[in-house]
Amino acid sequence: MIYIPTLEDLLLVFEPGNFGPRIFSPAAIVVLGLLLVLGLVGGWILAGRMLAPLTRITSAAREAANGSLTHRIELEGSNDEFRELSDVFDTMLSRLEAQVNEQQRFAANASHELRTPLAVMQTILEVASQDPSPDGREERLRVVNARAIALTEALLLLSRADQRSFTPEEVDVSLLAEQAAETVLPLAEKNRVNLEVTGPVAFASGSPSLLLQLVTNLLHNAIVHNLPEGGYVQVATLVGHGFVELTVENTGEPLSPQLVSTLTEPFRRGTERIRGDQAGVGLGLAIVRSIATAHGGALILTPRAGGGLQVTVRLPAAQQSR
Repeated sequence: MIYIPTLEDLLLVFEPGNFGPRIFSPAAIVVLGLLLVLGLVGGWILAGRMLAPLTRITSAAREAANGSLTHRIELEGSNDEFRELSDVFDTMLSRLEAQVNEQQRFAANASHELRTPLAVMQTILEVASQDPSPDGREERLRVVNARAIALTEALLLLSRADQRSFTPEEVDVSLLAEQAAETVLPLAEKNRVNLEVTGPVAFASGSPSLLLQLVTNLLHNAIVHNLPEGGYVQVATLVGHGFVELTVENTGEPLSPQLVSTLTEPFRRGTERIRGDQAGVGLGLAIVRSIATAHGGALILTPRAGGGLQVTVRLPAAQQSR
């Protein structure tokens, strides 16, 4: 039969005059044993409850390391440190999954776009080997080869922008807008599009060549994605508190917000808005977005109420703006 000490026994054990040999009496030993067992059990339960969130986070991290980015922790409970860590980890997994999916789509689209001109050139060469008589194949080869070169250069430029492999300099965005306008002016005249550049001097910090490519791409898109006749493109710069803005606005056919939200995706052309003889490689706005992001800026696309598109690029101002 198990002996359970009473309160009187405990008081007797710990009386001031009873310390000595009776301190290790059976009653005291039983009490200490019970306290030890209760402490161990309680500590084990408490540690398990406290470490359970950490176990779930570790399991999710292990799954992510094995290549699964779809799992989410979704930790419930109070907003403590474990909950905050869980939410941050879920957000990181969501961003990683989105970036991986985007890179997979990009690789698939790039392979398709590169395969098309190469297959056309292969076909033309096979026909030429069987029939040496000239029939315009040389011109077709030149056009297809130029397209393949343009696509390769665009991919390299996109990679360079993503890697941010440039030394920042003080750049006047308004001057770049004027230079880009002079470059695309013949295209604007050919398409009967009025081109206008306005705005004050606006100094940003970045790569002059990349920012010039950004402005050129925007102007080229604004010209070719325009009205058949009587269209216009307006380019303006703006200087704000700690930032500069470049806005390119063009006339054109009405665009839905859903379509506009996809125009920065690689190889998205919006074929309903462009004439076939002016089709690009489908990386214009994707390059613009990458260049803007590499400079710590943002790209904003807004459909115009009367048709066409307004594109705004916001960049951090140079530290020593004039």
